[in-house]
Amino acid sequence: MQRRDFSLSALGALGSVSLTVTLPTSAQAQAKKFEEGADYIALDKPVPVEVPAGKVEVIEFFWYSCPHCNAFEPQLEVWLKRLPPDVSFRRIPVAFRDSFVPQQRLYYALDAMGKAEALQRKIFNAIHVEKQALDTQETIVPWVTKQGIDPAKFLELYNSFSVSTKARKGTQLQNTFKIDGVPSLGIAGRFYTDATLARTMERALQVTDFLITEARRLK
Repeated sequence: MQRRDFSLSALGALGSVSLTVTLPTSAQAQAKKFEEGADYIALDKPVPVEVPAGKVEVIEFFWYSCPHCNAFEPQLEVWLKRLPPDVSFRRIPVAFRDSFVPQQRLYYALDAMGKAEALQRKIFNAIHVEKQALDTQETIVPWVTKQGIDPAKFLELYNSFSVSTKARKGTQLQNTFKIDGVPSLGIAGRFYTDATLARTMERALQVTDFLITEARRLK
């Protein structure tokens, strides 16, 4: 979803999307030829990564209220199950405007509690299927409490300096990658792809497999 499309009315009209896909193997993706500037972008200046030497970092930039991120999640989960040992994956919740910040804090607070991945699909489902807003502290806290999360501990983290810092750094990273829409993928601090470039997010994952191989070669 592009920045200009972010409106609550549009989200309500789009609703949730169900996709059934067959993902390629890494060998199949590597055999394909993807073109810089057409299927992906190579950054002018590499972005610092948060992985040790010998690892390839892949980042998913997402927004909980984005219907395309919701639709992409099942595909991403399948892809993650076959992730090679030398590839490290992390998520960055974007904030294209201030109203996105509560959901940034939601992700980082849950991540600090070791609950983010377990609740990722449930959050998408609450927003896109159950039509819960989950876009303010007042709507988020009752929901996480129903998931068995200690509300006092969650609020402490949600409003903590560490979560504020992670949210600020996440926004800085999205700007460094020049993220214009989500879902999108950053690879090895060097490359970027999304559905606009790759034409679909299924194909974007194929491009990502190709770029992981390229990143290994460039080390």
